[in-house]
Amino acid sequence: MIRARKVTGLAARGVALAAAFAAAAVPQYAFAQAPAAAPAAAAPAAPAAPRGLSESVAAVVNDDIISTYDLAQRMRLLIATSGIQPTQQNIAQFQREALVSLVDERLQIQELRRQEREQKISLIADSAEIDEELTDMARNNNMSLQQFTTSLAGQGIGIDTLREQVQAQISWQRWIRGRYGSRLRVGEDQVKAVQQRMAAAASKPQYQISEVFIDANRVGGMETAVNGATQLISQMQQGAPFPAVARQFSASATAANGGDAGWVSAGEMAPEIDAALDQMRPGQLSQPIPVRDGVYIIFLRDKRSGSTASVVHLKQAAVALPQSATEAQIAAATATLETVRSQVTSCNDIEAKAGRVNGVVAGDLGETEIKDLAPAFRQAVENLEAGQISGPIRTNAGLHILAVCGKRAGGAESLTAEQIESRLYGQQLSMIARRYMRDLRTSATIETR
Repeated sequence: MIRARKVTGLAARGVALAAAFAAAAVPQYAFAQAPAAAPAAAAPAAPAAPRGLSESVAAVVNDDIISTYDLAQRMRLLIATSGIQPTQQNIAQFQREALVSLVDERLQIQELRRQEREQKISLIADSAEIDEELTDMARNNNMSLQQFTTSLAGQGIGIDTLREQVQAQISWQRWIRGRYGSRLRVGEDQVKAVQQRMAAAASKPQYQISEVFIDANRVGGMETAVNGATQLISQMQQGAPFPAVARQFSASATAANGGDAGWVSAGEMAPEIDAALDQMRPGQLSQPIPVRDGVYIIFLRDKRSGSTASVVHLKQAAVALPQSATEAQIAAATATLETVRSQVTSCNDIEAKAGRVNGVVAGDLGETEIKDLAPAFRQAVENLEAGQISGPIRTNAGLHILAVCGKRAGGAESLTAEQIESRLYGQQLSMIARRYMRDLRTSATIETR
């Protein structure tokens, strides 16, 4: 069995040689409101690789020929890496996906060559880069590159078909990140908007999901996407690993992670997906879920109830005052803390700024549920957001200002601002890449035979 590390490409299509996932690790799925799967037809032989005069033209992409040998080889690679057994029912889907992938790669390489000519730069990965990637893949399978090549050959896959796929992925990823990555900006307001949505959704049910998204525009229409999703579900029900299927067939940005979308709350996904999740139980695969641009397959890994509790991380600066303090003493302490407050720029520097002022002590109060705070503190922080600082608060022990370092729903997995920013960046870059490819397909002359 072959395992391989993911190539961190925009679609990460196929270079993870999952086929090769250990049989003992194959998960079992249940259908959500689905009839039992019909027995699979006897698996046909893998497509034969035409040789010599039997080789013909499968497609022409802007005068660049894709031969039937290229197509047969890519089908073999796709079958090996998806963990799906070929049958009479799904062999056409393998052929379609293999051809779409080859067409996309031809368009990518053609575009990169055009950019190389116009900009006088080198964009296409050379042999040394490809060898390095393949060597890493072999090493992850405890093989030498020669052993890895031999293993592929044993499945009827020539190393050149994998080299071409790796070259296109490395080159295209580098071009997209180089051209658009530095231009993308995820603003603080975008991060805060996500944090607010997460906080608002914290009381709703939460779902840990994996996803496969079939892009209808890429595969030739909604009907084709639905039929393809139905075939994939049938194969996963029979044991094909979800992560391997996602890496090969999904057009979502999560494909590189085997379709892992993590925890989501009701309202974060399309309404059609929310409706399906509401009817599912952990361990189930959804039926095909049509949305505006394609079809989703959802695997519900876990589910939990929302939480109504809010957890806050606080730091404080305080001046000790007895309950019998005079109005003049309270006024003086208030003025001192207001001075500290005006100097503090974030939760990170409140202790340092307070430490420079005589009579002021500061400290980290850690995380606690808001409902467990003293009444005066609770009233002050309920309406504060992360990064904000309260005004002076009088207690029996003295006068305090509170800095809200973080605020989240109790029991929920909290994403840091950096994690949210990274997720938004990846989503934007993936969207740009998909639009780029859509434009290339629209303007191209593509003829299939």
